[in-house]
Amino acid sequence: MMRQALNNILIRRQQTARRLLSVGGVSLGQKSANSASRNVALLTGLAVAATATASYKHHQHDSILCQAIQSVNNLMPTKEPKTGILFPHFCTGLTYVGCGVRVKYGFVKVYAVGTYVDPIAVAAVKKQSDAEIEKALLDPMYPRTIRIVMNRSLSIDKYMAAIVEAIEPRMGGVDLDKLKEFKDMNPPGDLIEGSEMTMTIRGDTMLYRNCAGSVGAIHSEVFCKALCDTYYGKDPVSPSHKEDVIKGIKKLP
Repeated sequence: MMRQALNNILIRRQQTARRLLSVGGVSLGQKSANSASRNVALLTGLAVAATATASYKHHQHDSILCQAIQSVNNLMPTKEPKTGILFPHFCTGLTYVGCGVRVKYGFVKVYAVGTYVDPIAVAAVKKQSDAEIEKALLDPMYPRTIRIVMNRSLSIDKYMAAIVEAIEPRMGGVDLDKLKEFKDMNPPGDLIEGSEMTMTIRGDTMLYRNCAGSVGAIHSEVFCKALCDTYYGKDPVSPSHKEDVIKGIKKLP
């Protein structure tokens, strides 16, 4: 619309200049005609410059708009494809990088799991190989939050038994009392579909928020390393989650 308006102005200016030239030929003489011709050239140049400026601003506006739309899209929740469970872009102050599903007995989709990391902490490894990123994920010194959302109802006892079954062999017989401590952080009763738990690992500390929203902490480097290996090691409880997390870290800006 802006460009069309400028073109219309240019046409009107040229028509006016032609009338001036016509009048100059009859009564104003050659000097006035030359002046009018220069005015036409000047007006044409100004109109072209204005059109170019408007075009530049238009493209600049489009570029800014595209960047804004992309930023909004980046903040939208991500849907875990097998369960449809959504993962927000941020959790516990950390940034989403990937999700997957925990499958039991080959077909039962028990829960969706997602990982959130500190982009600054992983900045040095995000451009490296999958093996190097996996190595970083196995190190509890890299902060991360593991967010679990139930896809079906399950008793808290069965839920904890499955997690302990995965963690205990990775602890090498050390700090096994932390497993009971972990169990006791959960309220009695059943987990229902949509129940949410988070485990935030920072060094030798794991902060746990249970399905009721209560928060507790476990202090054990052995426990934290075993938990990292459970989700990011050679035999993770959710291979799709681990794979997606590595891809997500590589895509961090």
